[in-house]
Amino acid sequence: MSKVRVAAFGMSIDGFSAGPRQSLDNPLGVGGMSLMTWFFPTRTFKQMQGADGGETGVDDDFAVRGFANVGAWILGRNMFGPVRGPWPDDSWKGWWGDEPPYHVPVFVLTHHARESIAMQGGTTFHFVTGGIHAALDAARKAAGDRDVRIGGGTNTIRQYLQAGLVDQMHLALSPTLLGQGEALLAGIDLPALGFKCTEHVASPNAMHVVLSK
Repeated sequence: MSKVRVAAFGMSIDGFSAGPRQSLDNPLGVGGMSLMTWFFPTRTFKQMQGADGGETGVDDDFAVRGFANVGAWILGRNMFGPVRGPWPDDSWKGWWGDEPPYHVPVFVLTHHARESIAMQGGTTFHFVTGGIHAALDAARKAAGDRDVRIGGGTNTIRQYLQAGLVDQMHLALSPTLLGQGEALLAGIDLPALGFKCTEHVASPNAMHVVLSK
């Protein structure tokens, strides 16, 4: 049965999944790149960059799992790019170049309509102005029997969690402190939403925690 899930999502020891002052130069906020240092050395990340090599092991295993059986993605506007407000033009097409790593339909939450963008490698960005439920309905139809992955950012995941729409969540807790930024789980009662910890595995770079309903 298909699931709505969060995967390979970084969180600091003090609970932040993005640092402050996100910008073109700091897409995850100041200090936020430290949340993903477990991911960057992996073979999965190297392959996404068109490079050879990369580390295998626990971190790469979780990275691979994050992409397995995913038929559609949902992203918040900030995860798609740094542009705010109405789209000034169609020049911005994501952080990832001509061939994004998704290879399936991606539904971007936004308040400002925009035509869909077909990219190389099977990724098509669709822009949804109807909110989280409309995006999920569209993503489920596109995914069919496969899973829908909520890619972030933090506020988007919080909205889906609070609406009771997430079935499973893999968090990679990095040994870093941000002090401020966007807190992922603050004020959210995960046990009341039906979650329990079903897996936890440590690597030298992160503690991988899977929360499932």
